[in-house]
Amino acid sequence: MLLFSLLVLFGFESKIPPTTISINKDKIVAEGSATNRATNIRNDSLKIIPKKEKDSVSYVERKANIGQLRKRLGEGLRTGDISLDSIKVVFTDHLVDKIIPHWYGTPWSFGGHTAVPNKGEIACGYFISTTLRDMGIKLNRYKLAQQSPIDEAKIISCGSEIYSVIQENPEKAFQEIDDLTKEGLHFIGFDKGHVGYLLKRKGELFLIHSNYFSPGSVCMEPLEESRVFKSFSKFHLVDISNNDVLIKLWLDNAVIL
Repeated sequence: MLLFSLLVLFGFESKIPPTTISINKDKIVAEGSATNRATNIRNDSLKIIPKKEKDSVSYVERKANIGQLRKRLGEGLRTGDISLDSIKVVFTDHLVDKIIPHWYGTPWSFGGHTAVPNKGEIACGYFISTTLRDMGIKLNRYKLAQQSPIDEAKIISCGSEIYSVIQENPEKAFQEIDDLTKEGLHFIGFDKGHVGYLLKRKGELFLIHSNYFSPGSVCMEPLEESRVFKSFSKFHLVDISNNDVLIKLWLDNAVIL
């Protein structure tokens, strides 16, 4: 009952529909930013259309609500009214569907470190550290963003397992990553050069990142078709959604960096 009340309070349904991806060979439009404006997302000839209902809640309000959400979930866990597995679902869906979409279309730059979606520019590391911080994970976004991909993976893992994939062939790399990952959100580090989120939803893998290739902005794209993915042969994977230690630290409002 507590879980249902929390989902209603924070704008969730009992089952949250996944973000959908449509392929169109002639035109691309991304919907779901804070302003719900059309944003062009291009990955060579692949056209990506993440469709999402307009978010009527501002980013400032989203961030402000996180503390209340965390406290109620923590209390529910202590009283036995909600399980840790259910909390993981709420955490993941809030980050993926309520925080990250505000950032779609924000321009990439190597030195970008804006803290405000669609105002200024943001590098890949700052996109990760800022969205995690705004989800309520206590960390120094500057320190995390300035780490190498493997060191960033170590910090986010909080001691949990880090999977490394080394494959020159993109198809084999994709298959190995698919085999290693569960449903939910993950951190992915690309050798020494890039970081992003890896989302697995209904068995499909998507890369959410500040893309230095076209469109040169924050976007979500199928991992298998990503130019960035195809440019690397070494990857570091950390589970975020199913990381018990990280989620408990979030519930306790404890510092991880």
